[in-house]
Amino acid sequence: MAAKKASESFSKTLIEEVHKWGCMKQTGVSLRYMMEFGSKPTQRNLLISGQFLHKELPIRIARRAIELESLPYGLSEKPAVLKVPSFFYALMGLLLFSVRDWYLDSFRDLRSFPEIKDTNDEREFTQMIKAIKVRHNNVVPMMALGVQQLKKGMDPKIVYEDLDEIHQFLDRFYMSRIGIRMLIGQHVELHNPNPPLHCVGYIHTKMSPVEVAQNASEDARCICLREYGSAPEVNIYGHPKFTFPYVPTHLHLMVFELVKNSLRAVQERFMDSDIVPPIRIIVADGIEDVTIKVSDEGGGIPRSGLPKIFTYLYSTARNPLDEHSDLGTADTVTMAGYGYGLPISRLYARYFGGDLQIISMEGYGECSLLWFDHLNSCKIKVKL
Repeated sequence: MAAKKASESFSKTLIEEVHKWGCMKQTGVSLRYMMEFGSKPTQRNLLISGQFLHKELPIRIARRAIELESLPYGLSEKPAVLKVPSFFYALMGLLLFSVRDWYLDSFRDLRSFPEIKDTNDEREFTQMIKAIKVRHNNVVPMMALGVQQLKKGMDPKIVYEDLDEIHQFLDRFYMSRIGIRMLIGQHVELHNPNPPLHCVGYIHTKMSPVEVAQNASEDARCICLREYGSAPEVNIYGHPKFTFPYVPTHLHLMVFELVKNSLRAVQERFMDSDIVPPIRIIVADGIEDVTIKVSDEGGGIPRSGLPKIFTYLYSTARNPLDEHSDLGTADTVTMAGYGYGLPISRLYARYFGGDLQIISMEGYGECSLLWFDHLNSCKIKVKL
């Protein structure tokens, strides 16, 4: 039903154009280039940036629409293999086709916009891509809802290793989404007449990881307080004056997810204890890397569970969908349960050449290591 509705909503010509643009090569952009180019947001530079995005965004959006059009991991061809009841299969398909329609709408808007020749064209284009960014705000929760519906209806005997195609698809999809939103957000923010000090668009040239970690920890503790009525302390160690160029919103998301997981583990393990150990965050400035360690005494993860922690179908927490059927599109933030916090955090780390690693000591606690290229010269994953 969802596929039929989509085909009725979009012309054959548009679908053919999507496939044509989806075969074109993407262009890589480094963090360093964004900083250097955006440091002087003259009308000429903004015009060049707008012209670049006018050609680049349709390619990236078309690729995601194509993958969604055919459904990931061949689900449409093998529901019996996954043993998913028809209700859950149909619901997931409907959700994915809804997301696909957002991408097709955005592709159509971009291709319908005329050639950008002057400042007025560029300003109109900027307003349009700003609206496109808003249109896609709920893509992650909508996709998570679809994956959770698949999980609810899936045979529990199916092992996670058999679902590699699902995880590979979601990794590509979310990494590309990060890139699209970074490119749009950077261009839009360059129009800010009063940018914050040391900021070039989305990029803070002198970002303090200690300060970001403090803000992210406070936000995570607020969620923990709301869920449990109390929250462990978070101790942060590192030089407060140490800075490096990065995107603060990206780092905030990663640290927030890691601290949130640690808070939940410690809170549940020491629920009836008078002494609750703190979560510890260490920020280290190395010659090549910037490293952030988040450690806790929440009991750790069994060795058998470690291969699953970066998959989108795994969570040690209760499924929030069991209690709230509308969380897929709501702004509510829960402590855990959707299973995409860690894998998406790792994608954000890898986006500019970093990574995320989890080390567990079952019976004691967990250590999460985030590290980033000090030079930030790594290109965006252009092939995703």
